[in-house]
Amino acid sequence: MAADPRFFASSGPQTLATIAAAAGGRFEGDGTRQSQGVAPLQEAGPDQVSFLDNRRYVDALRATRAGAVVLAPAMAGEMPAGAAAILTETPYLGFARVAALFHPMPAPVPGIHPTAVIAADAVLGEGTEIGPYVVVGAGARIGRFCILHPHAVVGSGVEIGDRCRLHAHCSVSHAVLGEGVVLHPGARIGQEGFGFAPTPDGHFETMPQLGRVLLGDGAEVGANACVDRGSQGDTVLGPGTRLDNLVQIGHNVRVGRGCVIVAQAGISGSTTLGDYVTVAAQAGLVGHLHVGARARIGAQAGVTNNVPAGSDMLGSPAWPAREFWRAIARLRKLGVGSRRDDGKAG
Repeated sequence: MAADPRFFASSGPQTLATIAAAAGGRFEGDGTRQSQGVAPLQEAGPDQVSFLDNRRYVDALRATRAGAVVLAPAMAGEMPAGAAAILTETPYLGFARVAALFHPMPAPVPGIHPTAVIAADAVLGEGTEIGPYVVVGAGARIGRFCILHPHAVVGSGVEIGDRCRLHAHCSVSHAVLGEGVVLHPGARIGQEGFGFAPTPDGHFETMPQLGRVLLGDGAEVGANACVDRGSQGDTVLGPGTRLDNLVQIGHNVRVGRGCVIVAQAGISGSTTLGDYVTVAAQAGLVGHLHVGARARIGAQAGVTNNVPAGSDMLGSPAWPAREFWRAIARLRKLGVGSRRDDGKAG
């Protein structure tokens, strides 16, 4: 199904040559041939572009009516007659760029909605759009060509770089954002971290949280995800890092460049992640750990010890993936043996 024009503006039509250039691929045939948009293999028509990144869908490729398909050179022989092949070693990435060509992110519409509340000493960059009921606190600085969607709240002193997008109902305090940062609806940045000291009478006193949140260029924070500010130092998300919806990042956590943290994962205070770490859904990391670069933490893993660089971890408590699967295989054998013994006893 093509993108619904009620929600996604289109820049089509585009020529085959322009589409191939966006995909970083090569093609044969008439470069002036035009397409109107993108669609899945099973639904695309002659005026649409599709892609193949998994051999399991080769039957859909053979039957597609798409006018052009972005795919790997090894699959070119499966193309149906009449469709143009756009060949690239990274078809998924190539198609993402083609889709962005047809459906670019909306540009800001400069101006301040009359219902917005902007502090007198706040600084708004050139070309920035301030939507309904936005609040910008004293001394805040908003970069150029940003979009602040309805009900976004920017606290006092916050600094936001150029070309950032703050979606509806997100809030930012005690933070410095780089360029191109995206906060999805309901994201919370810079709130007080979960730190407290017990008192002799069995109650608790909150430990002042005196740090900041630093978001690197191109970082994205998913809907209703939370990034607590640091206690004494800073909480840091490196450039290009992506948080999925409902992720929790505790105070003083430091996340490297290009990390991916998937839905409902939680990282406790003062843990550090190296560059390009992946933390899958519902994984939990206790505090004060170090996870090495390019490590991968599996879904629902419970990480209680440091993780070496490049490791794959599964289970709770988390084990190296090979050890985890060997243990599962042994447990299955024990289970089969137990069922056989029960049968004999009966």
